[in-house]
Amino acid sequence: MDWSQYPNFKKEEFICKHTGKIYMHPEFMTVLQAIRTEYAKPMHITSGYRDRKHPIEAKKLTPGEHEKGCAADIKVSGEDAIKLIGIAIKHGIRRIGIQQKGLGRYIHLGMGDQLSKFPPAIWTY
Repeated sequence: MDWSQYPNFKKEEFICKHTGKIYMHPEFMTVLQAIRTEYAKPMHITSGYRDRKHPIEAKKLTPGEHEKGCAADIKVSGEDAIKLIGIAIKHGIRRIGIQQKGLGRYIHLGMGDQLSKFPPAIWTY
């Protein structure tokens, strides 16, 4: 994958923290870059690709969006989270997870409904 197409992101941000492997779907990354361009603020990626051996993925019966390379978790809260969600929806993101309690606040953005076999959904953690 040509990471120069995504100038606001670094490959290292998306590498599985447990195995060092990476596979991000190019179409997802193109949309994520478009979201970042419109958002016009840094987006801190807390989780990108997760290998099947990642503890979260290993518990699942079927691979999740992170394992398919079509999701990312972004550290964001408050008004910035609301702005990011609005922009993501505008760019076709239809799988959104919201964690806005405690210290680990983030938004999950996924395209699993378009790039894999996941239904559109919004959920909280």
